[in-house]
Amino acid sequence: MAKFFETPYGTKDFLPKEAAAKREIENRLAGLFSRYGYEEVVTPTMEFLETLKMSGGTVEQNLFKMFDQKNRTLALHHEMTTPIARLFVSRLKDTELPLKLSYNTSVFRFRQNQPQRQCEFYQAGVELLGVSNAYADAEIISLAAQSLKTSGLEKFQICLGQVEFANGLMEQFNLPLDVQGKIKAAIESHDIVGLEKIVDGLDGANVLKEIPKLHGGAEILKRARDLVENKKSQSALDNLEEIYKLADFYGDADKIIFDLGIIRDFEYYTGMVFEAYAPDVGYSLAGGGRYDRMLKDFGFACPATGFALGIERILQARELQGVDEDFSARNIYIGYHESKIETAIKRATELRNAGMTVDLALVPQTLEEATRTSVIKDFHELIYFSE
Repeated sequence: MAKFFETPYGTKDFLPKEAAAKREIENRLAGLFSRYGYEEVVTPTMEFLETLKMSGGTVEQNLFKMFDQKNRTLALHHEMTTPIARLFVSRLKDTELPLKLSYNTSVFRFRQNQPQRQCEFYQAGVELLGVSNAYADAEIISLAAQSLKTSGLEKFQICLGQVEFANGLMEQFNLPLDVQGKIKAAIESHDIVGLEKIVDGLDGANVLKEIPKLHGGAEILKRARDLVENKKSQSALDNLEEIYKLADFYGDADKIIFDLGIIRDFEYYTGMVFEAYAPDVGYSLAGGGRYDRMLKDFGFACPATGFALGIERILQARELQGVDEDFSARNIYIGYHESKIETAIKRATELRNAGMTVDLALVPQTLEEATRTSVIKDFHELIYFSE
């Protein structure tokens, strides 16, 4: 196939039915976010490289970079928390807090040799700025759960963790920072064998090996408490218990399981973190958490929490769960004899003004031709004006 017929690596086309389903889910989520009091913002697709590097870690190797006419390095945004942090500090820091913001956009992340993972993908999400307590985190988790339900999914779980639990354990055993980094990387990538190799021979090795295994119901928190002898980890478990209690008030606790091995792939998280999964989908549908230090790095200390949903992943989960909804816009087809063109146009206009989706034939047709067109293109209703 000629190169000009191909899409760039890691990108895809959405055909009409796919695009209609994508837009419907995005619209549902936008409405839900608004009902929770979140206001939409739109940031540029590109940012200065130094801005995006504020998210920490090895993010630069996954960015799509370019230069402007002044030879400054720009990059396409790879997630939305950092651009919104930049927006808040530069444009909205004098706004009364708390501030609730939402977004719906495409993001770009270079991923090589990762099947089913796009370099350009679509996200919707929210950020809650200015509140540091469990009430804010519980609202975020509830909104994530309601987002998946609003998208048509019922079979999913939210895995809830707390990054300070593992941090406290590593401090408890006085591990050097470089070793802590290796342990976090192994836990984040679910490399159990690698984790065991790293911690073998270290103080607390047996306890550290348990971190990825702390996955399950409320009993996991009790089991975790038996492992810790430091205030930071204990406070992290207290925080999870409070969030879970509040999530129960929202009616979403049945969707939550605890997973103290969740680290997430951005270094800015400082408290609770979570990921949402659905059966037979090999990666998270949503993820987020608390990031209280990032805004300080931008020069304005402010607590924050939030999450993002992957739109394509939600669409895949819907398909796997057999969610059958027709998002097609093809409601009514109007055909007509050549003598009835004025009548047909006026009727099409009336129906469109009434909110119906109408496709008006662009050439006169016989009833047989109009019927065949309507069937082939899968319209819900045919209106025909005969001679």
